[in-house]
Amino acid sequence: MLFSHGAALLSMRGITFSSLCLLIHLLQDEISSILVLESEDLQNSIKPQKVEFHSLNFNNTLHWQPGRAGEAKAAVYFVQYKVYGQSTWQNKEECWGIQDHFCDLTDETADVQEPYYGRVRAASGGVYSDWSLSCRFTPWRETMIGPPTVNVVQSNKSIIVKLQAPRSPYRRKRGSTIPMTNYYDLLYQVFIINNLLDERHRVLVYEGNDKVVKIEDLRRGVSYCVVAKTYVPTLDRSSAYSSRQCTMLL
Repeated sequence: MLFSHGAALLSMRGITFSSLCLLIHLLQDEISSILVLESEDLQNSIKPQKVEFHSLNFNNTLHWQPGRAGEAKAAVYFVQYKVYGQSTWQNKEECWGIQDHFCDLTDETADVQEPYYGRVRAASGGVYSDWSLSCRFTPWRETMIGPPTVNVVQSNKSIIVKLQAPRSPYRRKRGSTIPMTNYYDLLYQVFIINNLLDERHRVLVYEGNDKVVKIEDLRRGVSYCVVAKTYVPTLDRSSAYSSRQCTMLL
């Protein structure tokens, strides 16, 4: 009688333990699934957006926007680059685990005729996003050319305008920076503003590659301002206006 009671009790415990083990396994699977989904969601939410190169006079910087979720605020970023056609990506050591949303790749993209790619990934809470890739970037075709430096000197009833081309970040062996005229046939567009007129009323008075331009037959006692642009005929692209340089003819 006692033996039968013990066997029945063990049988009931066996059923209980089996059910408990099954429940634990089900909970573990459920938790694992939730963790995987949360990890995938975090990966997607911190993935960098709008990865693109910004370039002015061959100062080439990769920019991106943070992911869409709040976790992206605490994210760090990792940057790689390569020449189009190469299979191996190179790490940009100075942009490895940074919190900024940009990375200077000027030195890494110094061959201005080569096409390049950049890519960025984010990490937050031990989770890494997939890589976000830029479009192909060829510095010579895509850099924006800055305006020239302008200096004005008055002479009798005329203004002498001295122009200097913008310079690249790259240097000659002796250390001086290389002007953008080494890479392009640049034209200068010079505009004069008579301050008696609307400030936006600019008159084109010269277009060419001379570095010294004389503007004649001006009125004494009138204030004049000069601005200039650079223009690249091969790319049909103009710079922004230079800063204004003003003088009053005495």
